[in-house]
Amino acid sequence: MTPIDQSFQRAQHGDPEGFTDWVRAVELPLRGTLRRFARHVDVESIAQEGLLRMWRLAPTVKLEGDNASLRYAAVLVRNLALREIERNRIYVSQDPDENEPEVQPDSPPDPGLRRILLDCFRRLPPRPRQALRMRLTMGGGASDRTLADGIGMRLNTFLQNIVRARRHLARCLESHGVSPREYTS
Repeated sequence: MTPIDQSFQRAQHGDPEGFTDWVRAVELPLRGTLRRFARHVDVESIAQEGLLRMWRLAPTVKLEGDNASLRYAAVLVRNLALREIERNRIYVSQDPDENEPEVQPDSPPDPGLRRILLDCFRRLPPRPRQALRMRLTMGGGASDRTLADGIGMRLNTFLQNIVRARRHLARCLESHGVSPREYTS
């Protein structure tokens, strides 16, 4: 068990000092996960809200794996930021080097395809878009169950929304003359 997990375990038993130790260890990494949202939301208030929610959830949340409390908190604050952005109807593009597919040197990026993908992503229904965005944002860094919990969905609902999002994206891409099978391996 990592020191972060030990501190959070103390917080789960109602120890404010344990929670204080946990906050000291995770505050900077949590703020780092919010960096890409800084132009669009108040990062300080999102971070504070996330920490407050972690204190409230501590007695009830069941976490597994190393640094699970940090991973859970990272999903939680990202979801808070995404909800704030959606509430304000702001579109946030990905940072160029974050969650971008690797492009081989012999295949130049296709700006038309990127535009079509972004347009299709914007057209997704809200819940499937939220589920897919969460999965893409975490880049495999958390389990689907953790992602689902982070956005307040049951696992089955989360997975159904991922399937719906993929289906919608495939239809939208095909309507633009792009075959999704051509770009998947």
